[in-house]
Amino acid sequence: MKFIRLHTTDPYYNLAVEEYLFSHTEDEVFMLWQNDPVVVVGRNQNVYAEVRTELLREWGIRLARRITGGGAVYHDRGNLNYTYIARGGEEEIDFATFSAPIVEALGSLGVTATLSGRNDLLVNGKKISGNAQHRVGDRVLHHGTLLYDSDLSILSSVLRADPEKLSAKSIRSVSSRVMNLCEVLPLAGGVEELAQRILDCLVSRFDGQMAEPPENETVHALAVRNASEEWLYPNRAFLSQYTVTGKKRYPFGSVEIEAEMWGERIRRLRISGDFFGTEPVSVLEENLQGVSADEIPERLRCLPVERYIFGMTREALTELLQNTLWGRGE
Repeated sequence: MKFIRLHTTDPYYNLAVEEYLFSHTEDEVFMLWQNDPVVVVGRNQNVYAEVRTELLREWGIRLARRITGGGAVYHDRGNLNYTYIARGGEEEIDFATFSAPIVEALGSLGVTATLSGRNDLLVNGKKISGNAQHRVGDRVLHHGTLLYDSDLSILSSVLRADPEKLSAKSIRSVSSRVMNLCEVLPLAGGVEELAQRILDCLVSRFDGQMAEPPENETVHALAVRNASEEWLYPNRAFLSQYTVTGKKRYPFGSVEIEAEMWGERIRRLRISGDFFGTEPVSVLEENLQGVSADEIPERLRCLPVERYIFGMTREALTELLQNTLWGRGE
């Protein structure tokens, strides 16, 4: 087995190296790598329904799409990614076998990790790793995250927090409680020391050797593709359409929001509930068509909100609408 430690932090290039090793070589490979801040979505996912894309722009976080399925994840330099490429058995998807080397390596460091559910590794009941796979014939690409000292506040902000409220035309992520490994495995050298210790364990375990990553025109072409709009937003017109819902009870009654979205903007809005009003709520709905979550406060500033929903303030309606559009409707 070849062992590779990538030292670039460009997510488009790193994912290109991984894909090249899987698709263009017969090598059995174990690779460790890190990314600059990026949200990586699964091959089949709807970006708009999974990610708060407006925050990515505001905070300078990139977006990437991988060739494996599964849910959206956040990477930064406090997160260590691993890739295991090998031949598999007859099983279509086999997370247990391909997660075993990481479980073993963590065990050698005194950390007990267990595979839970479909594809998560847990420590003390909290998620420290999510995994995904891609198979062509009997060749398997298995990769996952290892949260060591990642910014979990950013993770929870940029990924939509309540996916059960999203009715989208693609696979949706499952949110989990997460923790950083540094809480149970403090290392003076941080992520780099963790990477070296994992490599030391597995190189010995598999009688492997360290190797240099591939560097050729195909890798660079894949990196360019990975950064392209066509790759990041496939079938854009189709995937831009999804529905979000939110509901909250107030002293004056319940208010329910259903918004058909086009990208980040409201295409059609329906506000319902057992509230009262002196003017048709349809007027409010029409005035909010075409706006994004960030534009709601300005649009409501000149509207007599209480006439449409008696007892509702602009601030409360803004909060409900924004939370709904951001996937945080109650």
